[in-house]
Amino acid sequence: MEANSHIFSVLGAGSWGTALAMQLARAGHETHLWSHRPEHVEAMQKSRSNERFLPGIAFHDNLVCSSDLNDCLAKAKTILIVVPSHAFRETLHKIKPLLTDQHRLSWGTKGLEKGSRKLLHQIVLEELQTAIPIAAVSGPTFAGEVARDMPGAITVASKDAEFAKELAIALHSKNFLTYTSDDVIGVEIGGAAKNVMAIAAGIADGMGFGTNTRAALITRGLNEIMHLGVALGGQRETFMGLSGLGDLVLTCSDDQSRNRRFGLALGKGLDLEQAKQNIGQVIEGIGTSETIYSLAQDNNVDMPITEQVYKVLHEGLAPKEAVKILMDRAPKPETA
Repeated sequence: MEANSHIFSVLGAGSWGTALAMQLARAGHETHLWSHRPEHVEAMQKSRSNERFLPGIAFHDNLVCSSDLNDCLAKAKTILIVVPSHAFRETLHKIKPLLTDQHRLSWGTKGLEKGSRKLLHQIVLEELQTAIPIAAVSGPTFAGEVARDMPGAITVASKDAEFAKELAIALHSKNFLTYTSDDVIGVEIGGAAKNVMAIAAGIADGMGFGTNTRAALITRGLNEIMHLGVALGGQRETFMGLSGLGDLVLTCSDDQSRNRRFGLALGKGLDLEQAKQNIGQVIEGIGTSETIYSLAQDNNVDMPITEQVYKVLHEGLAPKEAVKILMDRAPKPETA
């Protein structure tokens, strides 16, 4: 390994967790990829790949698979959590007794907690009640492309500038650019809300609308996300960056996005359950639409696209009716 390498533990061996572990290993760091399922770890160790989520992409020699959480955290002081948002708090519960003052915590998970409507950094502060450095990692990145070492970029957001810089340097490679930010709120809102817009874009494309529609939807969707993010304490400039506009364009425009494919199925006439079965994986935007819509109402933020997606997913509104409601809106200043 390289002289400036570190030891990392990546918790969560789904597609994105595995891709980030592969990126860290490729960048020269000993990386322990943890899964709570021993049989999954055994399969990855045997094939030296994650055939379930990223088939055919070989692991770097620096990547070690493990189901022993104690061992992973004892060896690595820098932790990267990459589990679905609904499992985020539970994962914090598991690691809390194992943490020391020497650990640093980051996460590549995107979303908000259903029910409490908390951002992930709020859950961290609530659960761990510790002063260890924390950071969010986000940006326009499909797991398969990162795993294959295709060019891309992400943002590392932290109030601890030194930790943000260290983590950004650790993740950086010749095909993977990294940037830093101090706007954790903005980065987290952008990473969560874009899934709602991806469902909307999928519905529009599934109904046969054109690229004009998609471009308008992405632009107005960004406006909605920006207004909510600023109302919650985020910085306006963040939403013009990788974790805002970049992630939004990615998820709304390419069928590697589960949320977009789910929307496509709805737009083509499948009902909610059929569309879910069609995807066969967690669709974060379904729960997020309810949370984002609720936050918008509480903060008096007008989010018409989000509102219609919420009503389609949770109140049974037909997509055609949702489109009609959106197109019946009166003219207004564009920045309002």
